[in-house]
Amino acid sequence: MTLALSPVPAARAEQIPVPTVAGARLVVPLVDGTRVGYANLDHAASAPCLDAVRDAVDELLPWYASVHRGAGFASQVSTKVYERARRVLRRFVGACETDTVVFTRNTTDSLNLLAKALPKATSVVLFDTEHHAALLPWRGPSVRRVQTPANADDAVHALEEALQATPVGPRLVVLTGASNVTGEVWPVAALSAVARRCGARVVLDAAQLAPHRPIDIRALDVDYVVLSGHKLYAPFGSGALIGRADWLKAAEPYLVGGGATAQVVDHGDRLGVAWAAVPERHEAGSPNVVGAHALAVACDTLAADWDSVVAHERELLDRLRAGLATVPGLRALSLFGDDHDRVGVVSFTVNGVEAGLVAAVLSAEHGIGVRDGAFCAHIATRRLLERVDAGEDRAVRVSVGLGTRPEHIDRLIAALHALVADGPAVEYAVVDGRWAPVDDARPLPSFLAE
Repeated sequence: MTLALSPVPAARAEQIPVPTVAGARLVVPLVDGTRVGYANLDHAASAPCLDAVRDAVDELLPWYASVHRGAGFASQVSTKVYERARRVLRRFVGACETDTVVFTRNTTDSLNLLAKALPKATSVVLFDTEHHAALLPWRGPSVRRVQTPANADDAVHALEEALQATPVGPRLVVLTGASNVTGEVWPVAALSAVARRCGARVVLDAAQLAPHRPIDIRALDVDYVVLSGHKLYAPFGSGALIGRADWLKAAEPYLVGGGATAQVVDHGDRLGVAWAAVPERHEAGSPNVVGAHALAVACDTLAADWDSVVAHERELLDRLRAGLATVPGLRALSLFGDDHDRVGVVSFTVNGVEAGLVAAVLSAEHGIGVRDGAFCAHIATRRLLERVDAGEDRAVRVSVGLGTRPEHIDRLIAALHALVADGPAVEYAVVDGRWAPVDDARPLPSFLAE
């Protein structure tokens, strides 16, 4: 099936020079025994590795050694690589030299670290539409969850009302940069202005925003930014918490062990411990030097040409949304309306076809990878599904990025049209809670052979 989908010609989108990714030429098996180039439309979950990042990691590996305390030359090199990564991360988000960079595993880890470092009696205000990484670390009576806003202006008013109702004392507002369900960009600067008027600090969950748009911590007027390497084309197990150091300096270490201590002495019945300065205080154990380097290289690579990265995504997103609008019975989810600014993420339902079955058919019959479910944002997804009267609690999510080509979008739209018109081409059943072809003979790659 061939469809004329978008006002954006395929050649134009393909000609925009953007950084390349590993797996761009990956070929996957289909359930009918044929093979096809993989269409990765699941960047919002985990983005593929940039070729530049892979090459940088290969270059570093022979030099890999322990950091900070090693006398060997390789240790000195690794230490310089690790500390340089902090400077790159500061620059990537527009942070000041006085701002600290704590390397973590991911956004979830970063937010849990900040939650442990809050002064006593800190009031935390957040929207219930947050990803679970930002929704769950804050517990207790001092947490105020704001209901899903009707639009961007409503979000600003609702936050102000919530902050005015919090008790006097330290306050923290948790904000999302871009929704991982709809891709819509939140009005962070306007929300931060409200927080400032009410004497609150702001932490920005930039997991979904950082791979798509430049971030300026000072222009947005936020105190902390958290992000993940695996969403930033650097899937080597590193993330970061970037921002003000005072609360982190006053807090007990997030984890305890080697690297977090300046000195340990034996007092007989107890140990005396002097904790290290920030950021080392919150980086106990041998740090992930490779992951930090990979994350820094990814940030430098994106920052080198944001104009091309953004233009590439916008043309693909226009093509995607125009194509989805032609599919009968497809309902896209939205927080703030169709015209609101968004990154390359769209979630939807298809009348009469369960989301899990849609995803299974796209994979098995067309070589397309998407995500189905509630996207670790159960409250947000449920509320958005209620708005479109979907009658279910799961959706399909398509997300584009540097590895996406116009052909991937066209193949997706054609596959959805075929599914709506004719149904699945083979029989499917639910196996271990997920839809799958009844007779699925697709071979796994040879490195998984037992």
